[in-house]
Amino acid sequence: MNRRDFLRCSAGAVLGGIACARGAGAEKRPKPLNIVCFFSDDMGRLDTPVYGSKDVKTPTMEKLAARGMTFENAFVASPACAPSRGALLTGLMPARNGAEANHTYPKAGTTYLTSVLKALGYDIAVFGKVAHGKNKPVYCFDSYSPKRMGISEQVASYFEKRKSDKPCVLLMGDRRPHVPWIKESSYDPEKVSLPPYFVDTPETRRHQARYYTDITNMDADMGRCLKIARRQFGENFIFVFTSDHGGQWPFGKWNLYDAGVRVPMLIVWPGKVKAGVRTKAMVSWIDLLPTLIEAAGGKAPEGIDGKSFIDVLTGKTTRHREMIFTTHSGDGRMNVYPIRSVRTEKYKYIINLRPDCQHSNHSDILRKDGAGAYWSSWDAAAKKDPKAAAIVNRYFVRPAEELYDLRNDPLEQKNLAGQAAWRDERRKLRALLENWMKEQGDTKKLFNKPYPASGPRPRKTVLEANRRKT
Repeated sequence: MNRRDFLRCSAGAVLGGIACARGAGAEKRPKPLNIVCFFSDDMGRLDTPVYGSKDVKTPTMEKLAARGMTFENAFVASPACAPSRGALLTGLMPARNGAEANHTYPKAGTTYLTSVLKALGYDIAVFGKVAHGKNKPVYCFDSYSPKRMGISEQVASYFEKRKSDKPCVLLMGDRRPHVPWIKESSYDPEKVSLPPYFVDTPETRRHQARYYTDITNMDADMGRCLKIARRQFGENFIFVFTSDHGGQWPFGKWNLYDAGVRVPMLIVWPGKVKAGVRTKAMVSWIDLLPTLIEAAGGKAPEGIDGKSFIDVLTGKTTRHREMIFTTHSGDGRMNVYPIRSVRTEKYKYIINLRPDCQHSNHSDILRKDGAGAYWSSWDAAAKKDPKAAAIVNRYFVRPAEELYDLRNDPLEQKNLAGQAAWRDERRKLRALLENWMKEQGDTKKLFNKPYPASGPRPRKTVLEANRRKT
């Protein structure tokens, strides 16, 4: 930890101590609220019975939904790990905090909202993948374990050794269902459901079954973590479950379709949040820490993009945001395809900043077992089946603009951007998005060399480049 980071965290601890001292004389001072968050990695919103799946078993998520609030419209800021988590921890959208492309990180001097919780007197214990990258000291974590599986065992060990009597912020990030997916599947590939934008092949089904197995196993470990939290805190804690973006599937992760940016979010807060309620309020990941800070009795910094939705939790309102903005800027050489979008309750508008180039990602380029190995079966199917060919072509080459009527087309399959009847709506949403981008200071930066739409598939280009290197 460098001197600046040390001073930042130390100042937070001093402020927290002062706050505690001021309230020391109170006869009936309420106990500070403990905060517990569990994050899955690359899990699609629809892949649990809570949101309608008939394939996947997630009993812990179902218990959370029965005991608390289910968010129908929770979204991340960006559908890749580093920018999504950077936005979560700063309350700032990617262009403002500096973490735009995957494996890029917030710029020096950026305030992390964990410092506010630290100033309120909290210990911050982190297990697994919560932040992204190696710059952990600036996050002001008091305890950090990088192991991304077996989270419950690590948490149990932590509390066995813990001596502090401070309130706790417990942040847990399970690796699952991030690729590679587990080999031993507990689901029958023949019985799993596939969305209409997947090419239905045996290889796809086998991978889907493995993906579902990882979700179920992650859910089980979250259940064990929930029991530990109850044992430690009784009912004096708020519990949050959510995911950093959609699954690593075509049109999911690295995309601004709802399959990539709309995520599960379940919140239980005994005595504050009614049991078994669902809300349609639109919230973003940048709103989560400001909400938790307010729940803890603090106040988030001025000037951030995030805003507390505590009034939604406590039933004072059913609305939060009127629009959701999302961005994606790329992921190394595997995905060089910058995209921006705005979403309302009714419509989604997308600008593909480089429609002259091809979309791609690790799955279609690397085709590893437990990740994208099914892609070869998609190519084979596309040679014989026009429907499969249309899916593959739509994946790689996209128009400059996309517009979807979400109420009639929730899976975003019918692009209305080129239709005269939708011209006014398209222009209105484009103006909103472009104005927002200017306010954000979004330079539309391209982080790598793209793959021209007129050229070979990105996989061929990458493999040829690798052969030349060797």
